[in-house]
Amino acid sequence: MRSVLLAAALVAAGGVVAVLPAGPAEAACGDRAYQAEAVRSGSLWVARNGSRTVYTGTDMRAAVQAAIDSLPSGRTAKQWVRVSGDGSIGAGSRISLRSHTGIDFCGTVNVTGSGSGDNAPVYARGVRDIEVGYLNVTGTPRYGIFMRNVENVVLGDIQMRVSSGLGVRIDNHGDRTVRSRDIRIGQVYVAGTSDHGVETYGVDGLTIDRVTARDTGGSGLLLNDTINATVGRVDADGAGTGTGYAALRFANRNGRIGSSYPTNIRVGSVKARGGGRGVFCVSESGGAVIDEIDIAGTGGNAILLENCYNMTIARVSGTVAGGGEIRVAARTEFAPSRDITLQNLTVSDTAIRWSPCTGTNIRLSNVTRINAPLYWC
Repeated sequence: MRSVLLAAALVAAGGVVAVLPAGPAEAACGDRAYQAEAVRSGSLWVARNGSRTVYTGTDMRAAVQAAIDSLPSGRTAKQWVRVSGDGSIGAGSRISLRSHTGIDFCGTVNVTGSGSGDNAPVYARGVRDIEVGYLNVTGTPRYGIFMRNVENVVLGDIQMRVSSGLGVRIDNHGDRTVRSRDIRIGQVYVAGTSDHGVETYGVDGLTIDRVTARDTGGSGLLLNDTINATVGRVDADGAGTGTGYAALRFANRNGRIGSSYPTNIRVGSVKARGGGRGVFCVSESGGAVIDEIDIAGTGGNAILLENCYNMTIARVSGTVAGGGEIRVAARTEFAPSRDITLQNLTVSDTAIRWSPCTGTNIRLSNVTRINAPLYWC
């Protein structure tokens, strides 16, 4: 997780958010010390804690859960579980993490069948100090990772090549008066979901190195009601095709602290190819700066800022080529957009539009237009 911490340090120092190369968690899968393990041998799974066997059978989920549950209750320091081997679990089941638990899946978890609710191969609710170093998910999950009202979470190298569901969701919907806090994500690669790649809702303190989304049904990265976030890079191809979702979407008062929108959401770079929209800020969100953008061929708006407050796009540089227009817009049920800056852009083969003509302090600066009509108030 060194790259995540480096990005945070650069932001704190007032620098450009680092766009860092993808890489695995610090230790290779299986290299660290483990207190318990679940190992596949032929058709059987065996779970052990030291010399003690806590499960033998054909059920991967039961073996992994037994290994987790064999760790001492009431512990105050993180202990680790290793899962060795490929296996399957049902979409209607879950592996639940306890507080002060780390887990590495050194193999593939294939999810079978259909499920509903908040089931996931990795599930956590109302716990703290948890870590998933490695996880590779295939199949048909409802969620790949689902976490609710959690604190101090680390996700390392997460790979999901699936055909349904949502990749990673972290929220506070068990008790919305308390935010999930201190979430650190290294890299997530997610492909083939029927929903979003990565989604947060009600989080305070989020650091993401990289989200790579391919052909997701919804947004590549969706931040809802999340504050104090730093994202290194969003790279999306085919995110939300045929929908109003985007490679990167801010919604539901994202970035709002109290009743205002101080700059507290920082994004290094966004790359979007095809899909729905490129960048979308909606429903009283804002407080964000995106340093670099590279958007081309989106089916919907390349950029849509709708009832968005204190947003700077392309602080450093950006290109928009083809696709839907760049637009500053407003719904009547919310206050109009304000304090919007679009700058340092080269825009080709799509329009730039401010409509309706409501809002204050909406600025274009250093924008080069190539076959790009301007409709400005």
